[in-house]
Amino acid sequence: MPALVRSHCVQVATTIDRMDAPARRTPTIGRRSSISLVVGILLLSGCSGSDSSSEGDGEGAAASATPTAEVGARLAVATTVAPITSIVANIGGDRVDITGIVPEGTNSHTFEPRPSVAELLGEVDVVYMNGLVLEEPTKALAEANLRDGAEIVELGTLAIDEDEYLYDFSFPEEEGKPNPHLWTDPTYALEYAKVIAADLSERDPAGAEDYEANLGAFEEIVETLDAAMREAFDTIPEGNKKLLTYHDAYAYFAQTYGWEVIGAIQVSDFEDPTPREVADLIDQVREAGVPAIFGSEVFPSPVLAQIGEEAGVDYVDDLRDDDLPGEPGDDEHSWLGLMRLNYITMTEALGGDATALEAIEVRDVVPDDASYPQ
Repeated sequence: MPALVRSHCVQVATTIDRMDAPARRTPTIGRRSSISLVVGILLLSGCSGSDSSSEGDGEGAAASATPTAEVGARLAVATTVAPITSIVANIGGDRVDITGIVPEGTNSHTFEPRPSVAELLGEVDVVYMNGLVLEEPTKALAEANLRDGAEIVELGTLAIDEDEYLYDFSFPEEEGKPNPHLWTDPTYALEYAKVIAADLSERDPAGAEDYEANLGAFEEIVETLDAAMREAFDTIPEGNKKLLTYHDAYAYFAQTYGWEVIGAIQVSDFEDPTPREVADLIDQVREAGVPAIFGSEVFPSPVLAQIGEEAGVDYVDDLRDDDLPGEPGDDEHSWLGLMRLNYITMTEALGGDATALEAIEVRDVVPDDASYPQ
């Protein structure tokens, strides 16, 4: 199975600014320390308390967690967006009870949790959220209601170094909010899983071997997906691996897999672009010569439909960034199912052959019993 390798040379543009994409390391799927080493250290070194929000290096965050699971008890876990819930479920298995907070199909950037969520947050051992300034209202509610010893773990903040942040038209650097959508890049989704496995192992040392085994199985899923993505993307005609999307959720994916983001409709204040910006996008699409542009199934965009019609390209509105396909309990209702759906859609719309992606068996490492709000 080929290793996951990030691209160093892709420049990603938007309607207004060229994305700030610093030179990056060339990591493989094991670019951070092995989880087995992390777990071994945890089991030998004991535990210490920490602040309620974990940031910094992923392994360091795990090493600072405090054991919270009583013998025979399941950890109580809260999560935010559905892809994170799915990844946590794959790693935690039957040793954790997982409750999602952000309903699927909701704009996670602006979602305000109901006051009733405060009761849930007061009962959990840990809250896994993306971080990178994605779920600030939920984070504030958690900070106000977590019981003693419970913590917030920001997976995205821990999975990426600050010098690797990407900023763009939708997430301008001057506002201090980097693009937070790491989970659409499988290499970063694996980093999330590593942080989760290490953190759960510290909170529940008796389950460390289970979490390590689940991480290894999830890594195999990511390797298989990565290989299929690269095989499918190689069939896309030269010059077609360009994205104009409704929501700017594919910046890190684009950098890793050698694509270019030429624009995003949803600007930083989540309003529609101005007529001048729409005209500029139409010109960009014509100049790029791509056969299709992409909208969101969750947030239909008349503006993108207009751009497609005036530029003479197909408008495909099937992409999702955090709304899993199917219903809870369905095989495809998972992070893997979401990635497979999106990248089949992109490949076929841009003239490629998605056979390799279609051949992937959509499965979880363990049965997913998490609660997904709808």
